[in-house]
Amino acid sequence: MGIEVGSILDGKVTGITKFGAFVSLPGNRSGLVHISEIAYSYVNDVHDLLSEGQDVKVKVIGIDDNNRINLSIKQALPPPPRPERRPGPRPGGPGDRPPRPEGERRPPSRRPAPGRGFTPEPAQPRGPASFEDQLKQFMQSSDSKLSELHMNEKRGNRRGGRK
Repeated sequence: MGIEVGSILDGKVTGITKFGAFVSLPGNRSGLVHISEIAYSYVNDVHDLLSEGQDVKVKVIGIDDNNRINLSIKQALPPPPRPERRPGPRPGGPGDRPPRPEGERRPPSRRPAPGRGFTPEPAQPRGPASFEDQLKQFMQSSDSKLSELHMNEKRGNRRGGRK
């Protein structure tokens, strides 16, 4: 039986390193399970989940040009169920603040006075924009800001600054 990408095989852990575990496969072959492919959760130490001689089910996720076999334990297992999202206010949201006492004023806004500081671009219509549209919009905004900076720099030099 040939070993192909996507195959799920039974193997045995033959060695453990800080970056993963070596697994013997059928046909006197062996492969590496990288630490990131051991479990769906964060793995700090491979020894916490695997031990030498342990039988494991692995999925072949890659074979490189040097015929090294990359394996995954987590992809050979069904993914864990996702936690249910509960509707309701999020922590830190407006529902978490106590109500303002009657007659108390809001703190002053920290926005710059009109005509000073940053002036935002006019709001663009929201909706699904293609990557190209987003990139074009970003480039236009960037060019505009750069030319504004450049003009401010030139004006500063005319007022007796160094050249």
